[in-house]
Amino acid sequence: MSAIHSLALTGSLVACSCIFNTGCEQTRSSNHSTAMERQVHPFANGVPTGSTRGTIDLPVIEVEEGRVAWTSFEPTIIDTNAFPTDLERGDPWTGETKRPGTLLPPHKRDKTLKQGPVNNLQAGGLLEEARVESLSLFPAIQQGPWNPPDPSLAIGPNHVVVTVNMAVAFYDKDGNEQFFANLDDTGNPGFFEEIGAGGFTFDPKCFYDPSIERFIILALEVYNDPDEGWMTIAISDDNDPNGIWYKYRTWAVVTNNNNEYWPDYPGLGFDDNAFYVTSNLFGFEGGFLGAIYRIFPKEDMLDGGTLTVADVLDSSSASVQVAQCIDPRDSTLFVSRNNSTSMRLQTIQDPLGNPQLFTANVSVPQFQNPNNDAPNLGGGELDTLDGRIMNVMWRNNGLWAAHAVRGSGGDTKARWYNFNVDGFPGGGTPSLIQSGDVDLPSGNFIFFPAIASNKYGDTAMVFAKSSAQEYASIQATARRSTDPAGTMGTPVQLAIGDAGTEGRWGDYFDITVDPVDDETFWMVGEYATNFNNSVVWQIWVSQLEVSCPGDVNNDNVVDVDDILLIISSFGGGGFSGDANGDGLINVNDILITIKGWGNCPGNP
Repeated sequence: MSAIHSLALTGSLVACSCIFNTGCEQTRSSNHSTAMERQVHPFANGVPTGSTRGTIDLPVIEVEEGRVAWTSFEPTIIDTNAFPTDLERGDPWTGETKRPGTLLPPHKRDKTLKQGPVNNLQAGGLLEEARVESLSLFPAIQQGPWNPPDPSLAIGPNHVVVTVNMAVAFYDKDGNEQFFANLDDTGNPGFFEEIGAGGFTFDPKCFYDPSIERFIILALEVYNDPDEGWMTIAISDDNDPNGIWYKYRTWAVVTNNNNEYWPDYPGLGFDDNAFYVTSNLFGFEGGFLGAIYRIFPKEDMLDGGTLTVADVLDSSSASVQVAQCIDPRDSTLFVSRNNSTSMRLQTIQDPLGNPQLFTANVSVPQFQNPNNDAPNLGGGELDTLDGRIMNVMWRNNGLWAAHAVRGSGGDTKARWYNFNVDGFPGGGTPSLIQSGDVDLPSGNFIFFPAIASNKYGDTAMVFAKSSAQEYASIQATARRSTDPAGTMGTPVQLAIGDAGTEGRWGDYFDITVDPVDDETFWMVGEYATNFNNSVVWQIWVSQLEVSCPGDVNNDNVVDVDDILLIISSFGGGGFSGDANGDGLINVNDILITIKGWGNCPGNP
């Protein structure tokens, strides 16, 4: 084997790494293919065990309220072009599957939703017309040994990156697969294998940061024998995921009052200064500590430098999601549930200097946690989870978030929010701009909503839907910036299964905006399908068009009537005739309308 070995010592952490070169011998390919052919789960004879603790020095990360813990780590530089061509196998996995959560240490916490004071706020509803047009749809990763997949995606100028439990794949925007690897050490090699990842990575997430034109991939590792926990993160060296990645395996076991805690259910986001990972902290010996907020400075990682991270503890929070700040912002935002009538909004000021966590509670329309699993055609029920926030995005001076809540008759519906955070925390108080529900007739369940907004202020959501009369499907809805507050269009079906299924359906779907035009949306979700008398999951990716630039009279058609409205309002301001949303009516609005001519879903 041709390899470069390095031994790096930073503080009390020692990391040993290997960088594969082109033409090197791959030692795991036979084991990997044998497992696939036999359809035997990698952990059929036991549970994964750690391999690092006791063999190298590891830092002690002491966390407590109001105190910041700093720890340094060294990177490993990996060129994915040096991996052998290992595109996804032709058939889905039909052997035993395992839910990652069953292999973790016991992790229970009180998820009871506190009841807040009653208010008169009302969530909006659905319009009678659709606001979504599907531009493309292609299959991505299909079922492996792990269930559920927990799909996430990142969109660059020319590529689509998809992660699931426990694999990653790169595609071009036509859906042609360019790269596939398991994330753990069962790869050929695994994506994180060469920085020490063992046999159990879980809850992966990814995004593309347009401000630095890089892809980010995160996965957690937790082993109960011996007690180990890692946040493993990678950043590409440019806007093409094929090539160099700087990868960091950061120790994530933290200590509080002599007890050790491990991370679960990560949130992943960014601002101008840093990447952020949140997670719930559970004790190896039981107990729940709260939420941890880990800060990864961007500058440290752009060229694969030594990474010094900061950990901030909040013992009063749980299942916190981080905003992806597509628009410039020097401090990111976090969202979690506070009680049945308020959301908890947080930010970390001075994240690279003296990080301080600030919190504000914002009143929202009353809600309750989902209380029933979702039925689907063919029998079985799907877990709709506990009403946790699914994702958060900062766009157009507003914060967007979504989660599943209890609907009428015990059904589950999707709830979304748009918050104003001007001046927070320097004197401004966050407030609710608008919110709405995707609530369909009785018997329909809507769950796992993810939300994103584009440069026009148009907003799209993707979610799962099922009923006793319908297989689980992937659906989308959207609103234009000119739509009445609190409303979304009629949902549109993107893909639907052909098999009944049950159990844990996932922890999240995902949606983002194309960085090339900052207009179209890309989403990822899952459905169930039959394969050789087995039910397997399939990941699907879709590109969506929501914006109808130039439809200034809001009739779902871009035509001469829109031009006439712009001319009649020329030189003025406001919404009437303002095609680009800049508050002015001028020649730019005419140009936008010409661009959108014939591209609106209502045009013949």
